[in-house]
Amino acid sequence: MTPSEILKATAHRPWPLPTKNWSFYQEWNAAVFLHWQVELKTLKQFIPSALEIDVFEGKPWVSVVAFTMEKIRPRYLPYFPPISNFNEINIRTYVTYKGKPGVYFLSIEGGTKSSCKLSKLISELPYRFSKMKRTKHHYQSHNRTYNDSLNIRYSVKQKIKHKSKLELWLTERYALFQDTPSTINTFEIHHIEWPIHDIHLESMHLDYERFDALMPNDPLLAHYSKGVQILAWNKIKNKKTSSTL
Repeated sequence: MTPSEILKATAHRPWPLPTKNWSFYQEWNAAVFLHWQVELKTLKQFIPSALEIDVFEGKPWVSVVAFTMEKIRPRYLPYFPPISNFNEINIRTYVTYKGKPGVYFLSIEGGTKSSCKLSKLISELPYRFSKMKRTKHHYQSHNRTYNDSLNIRYSVKQKIKHKSKLELWLTERYALFQDTPSTINTFEIHHIEWPIHDIHLESMHLDYERFDALMPNDPLLAHYSKGVQILAWNKIKNKKTSSTL
């Protein structure tokens, strides 16, 4: 789809598109979603006080999303494969800020050093480099600094034609909120509704020691998506008040 065609598909959005022009194009392809239900008390220690934890039927969730970023570029420039294409893993949870639902990254890793440096510089998101390797049904990652690792083998099953309310709640998020020492940054995005499939995890090793309390067992839900095309807007900086510092 062209960007203009993507912009016309808005019936699934929870709020109108931003009025300004989009700033970045990117593709999130071959995405594996792993979802855990967590306890509110446990999750609170990881979330800045300016953000409110979002819940589904009274319970918060944490997700690992492993995918391949492709063709990321500014609006008026072509993409450059050595920088624009890389594997990415993020650990995210679900929050609201000023009444708007979105996601918050507990961890974000990229498989190319140069891409991580540039992404961190432009976005202020806490990208860090991890060595990654993936094939069609295998995703592997290791971070030497934190000794984090992910190793999953999976097979893709049937497409989900009628998503549950929980599946929509977990996947259809159109804002990202991230904290810096002085601001809460808001990133708005737009894409068509995620096409998702059931997935069978043939094997899974997940070791992020500092998040052990959030992901102690196998995920309650897992999905696969061939991906979506993303239009993203420049970040908006919201100054923290004295009560949130």
